[in-house]
Amino acid sequence: MKLVTFDAGEGPRTGAIIDDGSIVDLAAAAPEASRTMVSTMLALIEGGEPALDAAREIVARSRGDHGYDPAYVRYLPPLPVPNSIRDFANFELHCLQALEASMRMRAATQPDPEAAYAGFKASGAYDLPASWYQRPYYFKGNRMTCSGHESVIQWPRFSGTMDYELEFAAVIGKRGADIAEADADAHIFGYMIYNDFSARDEQVRDQQFRMGPSKGKDFDTGNAMGPWIVTRDELPDVSNLAMTSRINGEVQGRSNSSGMQFSFAQCIAFVSRDETLYPGDVFGSGTAGNGCGFETGRYLEPGDVIELEVEGIGVLRNRIGERRS
Repeated sequence: MKLVTFDAGEGPRTGAIIDDGSIVDLAAAAPEASRTMVSTMLALIEGGEPALDAAREIVARSRGDHGYDPAYVRYLPPLPVPNSIRDFANFELHCLQALEASMRMRAATQPDPEAAYAGFKASGAYDLPASWYQRPYYFKGNRMTCSGHESVIQWPRFSGTMDYELEFAAVIGKRGADIAEADADAHIFGYMIYNDFSARDEQVRDQQFRMGPSKGKDFDTGNAMGPWIVTRDELPDVSNLAMTSRINGEVQGRSNSSGMQFSFAQCIAFVSRDETLYPGDVFGSGTAGNGCGFETGRYLEPGDVIELEVEGIGVLRNRIGERRS
């Protein structure tokens, strides 16, 4: 199933996409006995298979009652407030190209850019550390700043350089700690597209102290997710999905989920060591290779429409807001 959170003028509602492309309001169409289980996305996730079975039954019975044309609703983040967000640095090509761009930028500020670049390259300071190939690295995002499909992304006042990041995310569906890699997929509820918007100039300042991103990632609307969650049974293998980014309809980069160094199962096993994972936790795949302006040189401008497409999930589309003084 494709499960959405939407607003048709009466506040957030949980819905499912049916065969004709319309959205059925699950709680409105549910029998009283199962209404609570499908009333919110988090309730549906926490309800496990019984809640999913109830949603499937509602969809199967649907004859157009309690249905909405998607053109006349506002998409909200599928999971409006995730329990947590962990975003991984999981694509080697992206990491290598980002490091290369960092070297070029730093060298450009020196009196002899080419000599400076050669020195940086020879120093090894911009190589990926060996540990990157041995364990999945991640940072924690702000779960309160999520936005949905077709929403406008606020341009933060403190930034002059806005960037997008082509990712998708796994949503945890079952609580657990010390989860074995072989059992980890069973803890995934489903998948959605994730655009980890970045104030790239501010992120460069953040990383000078080597504590990871802070204000470079933390601003309202900066975590765009959607357009829906595709349940795991509909997408059982995410190891070879085509991924594409477009700005104003023009392709900016193509990639594939096969470039992930660590699978979601490996990430779950790693994070859950002596730590409990909960329904509604979100694991971002990390930026795919060729998946951001920092790699391609094409940053965002006010009014741009950025689309991320991931095979088997759909298209997440957002518009960039105006710069504010």
